[in-house]
Amino acid sequence: MEGQGAAPDPQLQQFIEVESQKQRFQQLVHQMTEVCWEKCMDKPGPKLDSRTESCFVNCVERFIDTSQFILNRLEQTQRSRGSFSESMSE
Repeated sequence: MEGQGAAPDPQLQQFIEVESQKQRFQQLVHQMTEVCWEKCMDKPGPKLDSRTESCFVNCVERFIDTSQFILNRLEQTQRSRGSFSESMSE
């Protein structure tokens, strides 16, 4: 069989990575919408009152802040584990 052991197509890898990022973003937006809707929307109507609009703005901002904090913490943890692993292998 030809192609076994050959390097994967870089364009295909790039396409898969981009599509994976899109999917993660869509999941994040869906989760944020669900959380903020449940928190802020008392009774749906034709217009948002200022209190509800303010709640949505604050909810989205806190959701983004929290997500960013978690991502940064995970990156720090990964880096420190990488440093620890490298020092253990020496």
